Amino acid sequence: MRISSKGDYGLRALFDLAQRYGEGPIQSEAIAGRQGIPVNYLNQLLITLRRAGLVESLRGPQGGHLLARSPETITLLEALTVLEGPILPAESGRDDLQPTEPFDRSLIDEVWSELRAAIEQRLASMTLDDLCQRKRSHDGAVMYYI
Repeated sequence: MRISSKGDYGLRALFDLAQRYGEGPIQSEAIAGRQGIPVNYLNQLLITLRRAGLVESLRGPQGGHLLARSPETITLLEALTVLEGPILPAESGRDDLQPTEPFDRSLIDEVWSELRAAIEQRLASMTLDDLCQRKRSHDGAVMYYI
């Protein structure tokens, strides 16, 4: 599994928006500056995220981008799947060769399937809000709920 710059930068952009959720539209240049993402590339990613329903964009001098849903409802799996496609493709494209030991291949495919399920389960259990809370705890600003 390899996460490209598209997945990394896109997730960082969503994380940036999640940290500012409720503050109104955030301009691309501000996100790009804070996250170290080339602004033109960021704009392409934001279009992808908008089409997937994760981001809303507003035009005009007071415009910018904001999360389409609350950070608690956007999982890392959903975000990365939008940006990268399937985390581990089910098909490997190696079906043109027929192994003489098909059971060996079956066992290895089983391992890949288990790995895919574990990664997807972990990413599905983490939201953008979880990342925000993690950052607050690293900054020493732990939130207590009663």
